[in-house]
Amino acid sequence: MTHKEKLSAIRQQMKANGVAAYIIPSSDPHISEYLPDFYKCLYFASGFTGSAGTLVITQDFAGLWTDFRYFVQANEQLENSGYELVKLKIQHAPEYIQWLHDVLDDHAVVAFNDKLLSVLLGELLEKQLADKQIVFKSFDFLDSVWADRPALPTAPAFLIDEKYTGQSTTDKLSALRQSLNTSKASHHFISSLDDIAWLFNIRGKDVSYNPVVLSFALISAENASLFIDSAKLSTEDKDTLHKAGVQILPYDDIATSLAALPADSSVLIDPKRNCFGLYKQIPASATIIQELNPTTLFKALKNETEVENVRTAMVKDGVAMTRFFKWVEENIGKIKITELSAAEKLQGFRAEQDGFAGISFNTIGGYKGHGALPHYSATPESDSEVLAEGLFLVDSGGQYFYGTTDITRMIPMGNNTEEEKTDYTLVLKAMIEGSKTLYPKGTCGYQIDAICRRPLWDHAINYGHGTGHGIGFYLNVHEGPQVFNPTNVAIPVELGMITSIEPGIYRPGKHGVRIENLVLTIKHSTNEFNEFYAFETLTLALIDTSLIQKDLLEKSHINWLNNYHQLVYEKLSPHLSADEQAWLKEKAKAI
Repeated sequence: MTHKEKLSAIRQQMKANGVAAYIIPSSDPHISEYLPDFYKCLYFASGFTGSAGTLVITQDFAGLWTDFRYFVQANEQLENSGYELVKLKIQHAPEYIQWLHDVLDDHAVVAFNDKLLSVLLGELLEKQLADKQIVFKSFDFLDSVWADRPALPTAPAFLIDEKYTGQSTTDKLSALRQSLNTSKASHHFISSLDDIAWLFNIRGKDVSYNPVVLSFALISAENASLFIDSAKLSTEDKDTLHKAGVQILPYDDIATSLAALPADSSVLIDPKRNCFGLYKQIPASATIIQELNPTTLFKALKNETEVENVRTAMVKDGVAMTRFFKWVEENIGKIKITELSAAEKLQGFRAEQDGFAGISFNTIGGYKGHGALPHYSATPESDSEVLAEGLFLVDSGGQYFYGTTDITRMIPMGNNTEEEKTDYTLVLKAMIEGSKTLYPKGTCGYQIDAICRRPLWDHAINYGHGTGHGIGFYLNVHEGPQVFNPTNVAIPVELGMITSIEPGIYRPGKHGVRIENLVLTIKHSTNEFNEFYAFETLTLALIDTSLIQKDLLEKSHINWLNNYHQLVYEKLSPHLSADEQAWLKEKAKAI
């Protein structure tokens, strides 16, 4: 079926069920970023491959609401689909709700699959459309149209050793129960896959890039239930979980178990990380406590074992990046290199490293104008040949059994313009400005975000994405609760958090520049003014210096870069060949 035929089939079902508007979010029952194929509804319905967006369908309009990162991509992918792009003014904001309020009649029926809607979004719909007395119903109008819909994944899951995690499941459950006691919650329902993976020290292959397994968890003072397809676990892993006091139940039993909770239960749920459909299974008499999952914060505060393992991962990743940079330089103009072939080569260098478990997201290899698309993903149709001119943006990362990496570097291919050099230098300055910042305890991400943007604001330049996101430990490459973006999120940047710093400049049709390192929050000093924190840069990889315009940098930025390159060489050189050592030493020399 074409996308227009699918849209027509959805509208027929809407008409038959008296539905005025149908919402298709980019989500699953776990409110995940990356989805199993079974839940890739936006792609099936419209052809849009971005990881963030919402389709809204009425009888006379069908639109995709998405943000700045996907405008060009969406315009291309929605052509002849029957859907129009609606540009969000604010990233991740559900602006389609106001549109529905404006176009729908009173008492109209709005439908969606309530297992794909977060609790927060479901309640927001009810609240903002309440004055129009909108009726809400749950339907999956895609299932009957999706003839070859993929099955849910069945790949094996596995437990990871405490030598990597630094903490046992027993100890994690104990800490969680203390937190529940503080919140006066008798039960805690968890749907987010990375929270569950962290809590039970379990990893899987059910989702691309994120090593998680489809599961739910229900925790009380006496019981810890893990809802999972038990066939995914070995007998040994089941025994280990049982010894930790974990009961293993079928994945599909979660709705029944929620409905069977005691009438006087007090249930802690995270409204951003649980779906509306399962939330409504909790008895109406129960007290609902809506708070951030305690495990989300626990998970973000990396322990000493995790940090040491991540440092090891950074060395491995830095070796792979060094070999990739050298390969590009030595082969450009001699063999055909494209965005896709370069990404494949980089993955190959990572795969040579001990403990490599896969890439942490789909590599963004954007040559020239493609680099101006922050979430560009090369396809066989868009794949550009990389030539000996312009800028090549490479944003990539690896999953290792002892850590997760995420790094963006710019590769100058030659004949670079003054504008490219200026943009490159300013972005580097912004990244360094954030990396060398000292900040008092209690500082939040939006404050760090502003500090990083200042060198660009001085030139009346800005970028439309956040400056940084949390990084998991052999888990999701995007994790919370901390985030460096302009939103006034009252989450302090705390000791042990690992966060990216990745400012950028994007000039559509010309080039994009983004430089990204991962940093660890560490103690700096304590005085009469406060306890001060600093960032330890974890990423270990060359930052090309050939385009730098030194007059745009202050001495502190130049010193930071020279010290960083000295550290990169010291850490990586023992793992490189003599030829690779000589190449890196020359490239990383002080400016």
